[in-house]
Amino acid sequence: MQVKEKKKKEDEAKKEQKAYDADVLHNTRAACILHNRLEKEKRAAEKAIVTYRQQQQQPWHRREYDLNDSDRWKKTHQDDAQMILPGLVGEDPESQSRQQRQRQQLRDWLIQQQVERDAEKRQQELEEQRYNQSVEKMNSEALRLQNLETERKKAAAVATKDYNLAKIEEKRRHELENDKDENTQGKQMGSDPAACVGVPGMCPSSDRRAPPESPRQVTQFQKHQMEERRRAESERKQEEDHLDRVRLLSARTALLAERQQARLDKQLRRRLDSTNAQLARTHKQQKPDIEKGSIDESFFSQFNTCSR
Repeated sequence: MQVKEKKKKEDEAKKEQKAYDADVLHNTRAACILHNRLEKEKRAAEKAIVTYRQQQQQPWHRREYDLNDSDRWKKTHQDDAQMILPGLVGEDPESQSRQQRQRQQLRDWLIQQQVERDAEKRQQELEEQRYNQSVEKMNSEALRLQNLETERKKAAAVATKDYNLAKIEEKRRHELENDKDENTQGKQMGSDPAACVGVPGMCPSSDRRAPPESPRQVTQFQKHQMEERRRAESERKQEEDHLDRVRLLSARTALLAERQQARLDKQLRRRLDSTNAQLARTHKQQKPDIEKGSIDESFFSQFNTCSR
């Protein structure tokens, strides 16, 4: 049964293949017949067009001939017919003068271009020279400001040094005066032993008994202490006044230097701004009109004027 089914399937497949081959052959024959028919029709149409042109489209029916005189082409002799239109190459009688004018025009254009290039180069050199001058001027101004700042610092250092030296000298003088007063007081107490008895802070008496209290000596000692205190306060006040004057002078010098520095910085900034604005205007003037945004009729008139 399997062998029979397999054989049956093979027979069916052969029948289908034969039917497909028959359809392909039929379609191929039909395509060949249609192609031959189209070729015949195309050749017939071309032949009909040629025949129509030969019969209907004669030279005397064309537009370039005079419609009122259709036989004019027959009357015109071939020797009288002008084969080349006037003005073409080979028939220009003024070709030499025209070429000479063209060479002269080209020479003028080259000279004009050279002049424009030289003018642009001179303008660029002038701008570079101005820029270098402005840079040198700003550098010199900055150097002068730096020198002023250095001088101000030196003046402040000298003032501080003078104040310190004055302070040391005042302290040394004060110590010398204190030593001198102590030595003088010691000599006075040594020459007057009675003055040393019972006075606090003085040299002790040679008598070991209880020193008698003397109101006059106590009063004198208190007066001496009050004078010493007043003198010390006066010296301290003088020293503070001197210190205040030195500080005020230093602050005033620093303030004047700062004001001068601020004034110079302001002037330098103003000059720099003016220089930048001038350079910007010059750069803007060199830009074409289409970049500046202002285009008038003269901008369009420079195009399509000549071969240049």
